[in-house]
Amino acid sequence: MTQIEEKTARATRALPPRRRSPMRVLAWTGGAALLAAAVAAAAVGFGGNVAGTTTAARTPPATATVSRTTLTETTTVDGSLGYGDAITIAAKSQGTITWLPGEGSTITRGRGVYSEDADRRPLLYGDMPLYRTLQDGVTGSDVELLERNLDKLGYTGFDVDNEFTWATREAVEDWQEDLGHDVTGVVQPGDVVVADGPLRVAELKKALGDTASGPVLTATGTTREVLVNLDVADEHLVKKGRQATVELPDGSTVKGKVASVGKVATETGSGNDTATTVEVTVSVSGLKKSFDAAPVDVTIVAEQRENVLAVPVGALVALAEGGYGVQVVEGSSTRYVPVETGMFADGKVEVTGVDEGMTVAVPK
Repeated sequence: MTQIEEKTARATRALPPRRRSPMRVLAWTGGAALLAAAVAAAAVGFGGNVAGTTTAARTPPATATVSRTTLTETTTVDGSLGYGDAITIAAKSQGTITWLPGEGSTITRGRGVYSEDADRRPLLYGDMPLYRTLQDGVTGSDVELLERNLDKLGYTGFDVDNEFTWATREAVEDWQEDLGHDVTGVVQPGDVVVADGPLRVAELKKALGDTASGPVLTATGTTREVLVNLDVADEHLVKKGRQATVELPDGSTVKGKVASVGKVATETGSGNDTATTVEVTVSVSGLKKSFDAAPVDVTIVAEQRENVLAVPVGALVALAEGGYGVQVVEGSSTRYVPVETGMFADGKVEVTGVDEGMTVAVPK
């Protein structure tokens, strides 16, 4: 080795190690999953001082603005559009079926559900069936049910309470006369059908001429709704009152709302293909299509954060010191700013630690 080469080697060995900025970037993130590779800030083209302000060696590939917005997290599940669970309407006599409604028809208060021996069996609204003869002197909630329905049908002259009085009897007689029944002033359990609201005829179980005993027809409510068998593992995502969107088989959508969430879990399927689910009911509005029953996709709002600052998920970087940050662009300079993250939704992430209107780098 020459004398010059020996001096050069000694000088090189004497150089101090190169200092690096204490804030380094580990990885760009995409969605909630973070890249595992650690990348120093200098490796993406930036150097910097201890305070974190850097001068860009090249322009960031893309930028976005820190904006205030509403983030919505959703979950999409399979559902079935229909009219809800069916109930069975049964007759309790040995008469003959002389009239039946058509399947798909709607029956409202006071209208006939079926006819026995040419006498209509009208529909009354209530939450309990009649179980005894209603006549003068009888008291109870079933009397109040009868009187409430008579009042809604336009009959007057009595008080709606739990007492069957002479005034109630006169109203019943007027009602029986209008129906074309024998006028007795007495109501037997088999004279009427009680349901909690209007009925839609689902399926006829009897034919004309059959004996009026046993199931006559099945019926549902008149409002279309969506039933979802939700996996119990996802039950925490769905609450009563949450908004939903229902996609119909033709691709159109209607608005919905979670009407109820079942409290009893059931096991469906068989063998290895089983699932434990709860029944979720979603009410729908604005449904103009004539789908009586159809498979649908239901997108339910699981969580929503209003008026929060957010950036694209791709703007997040993982910092060597721990946690996450964003690369703030200020003219020709950039700096890494630590942030706290919140909800991830719609390709964005809620952040705190930055100001609204800041520009951040987003890799392509």
